[in-house]
Amino acid sequence: MMEFLKKATEWVLDKEEQAAQNCKIDLEDVQKQIHLILEKRAKIQKECEENLAELDHILDRLEKIKEKEESCRRS
Repeated sequence: MMEFLKKATEWVLDKEEQAAQNCKIDLEDVQKQIHLILEKRAKIQKECEENLAELDHILDRLEKIKEKEESCRRS
């Protein structure tokens, strides 16, 4: 399904690019699309950063657990 959406999006962008080359595109529409994509990008970036921070937290905890176990083995 994702591949279909990618191809559909590329097709639409190709058509818009052709329209722009022929000066037959509404600049306001393009600006709205740019704005929407920038908003979506910012939202996804924030979510990714939050997820990465959570994974870093889990890794830190696991490393500490590992260190405790290793110290038990040395004793």
